[in-house]
Amino acid sequence: YDQLSALGTRQGSCLGLAWEAADFRPHWSVAGSLRRHAQTAVAVLDAVDGDLYDVDAGWDEYDHLALAGETVTPTTDPREFQAHLDAALGAWVSGAPSPVESFAEFSARVLRALDEAVAQAGSGRRVAVFTSGGPIALVASHLLAGDASLFIPLNRVVVNASVTTLIVGRGGTRLLTYNEHGHVPADQVTFR
Repeated sequence: YDQLSALGTRQGSCLGLAWEAADFRPHWSVAGSLRRHAQTAVAVLDAVDGDLYDVDAGWDEYDHLALAGETVTPTTDPREFQAHLDAALGAWVSGAPSPVESFAEFSARVLRALDEAVAQAGSGRRVAVFTSGGPIALVASHLLAGDASLFIPLNRVVVNASVTTLIVGRGGTRLLTYNEHGHVPADQVTFR
């Protein structure tokens, strides 16, 4: 699971090429501590001759396999797995006991990581974060609704190698775009 496929590497390269074409280079980059976060960061930053990135485990994904349990796996019917995962996520978000960190703990660490990224985004600075669908959905939900109420529906539609853009200013941190993926060829679009 924590290994980019050849397709995942191509998706990251597509993003890097799009950034190169747009002359976008981050001033500071950070990735979660998962291998696939590092692999994506390298694929993207290589295209723009970007600097090295920092690592912050606050951006790590929740353990969806542990939440879903062993009765249904991603290799079974994808619809059955998604329904099972959605039910498990609903219980997790509601505070049910969990075999992994609680949703409150997950939320707190992701929002702490967001605060650090925002602190790095001084005036005119561009920050890139390489993470997974869960942290992206959580941040977007908090920025749109002020809480985690949109976490599950937003998480369900995250496209791999998509871009979510935040702006930081005097009015605070705001969501500008969510899940942009026009740089990924249509036949290579996959979901979290």
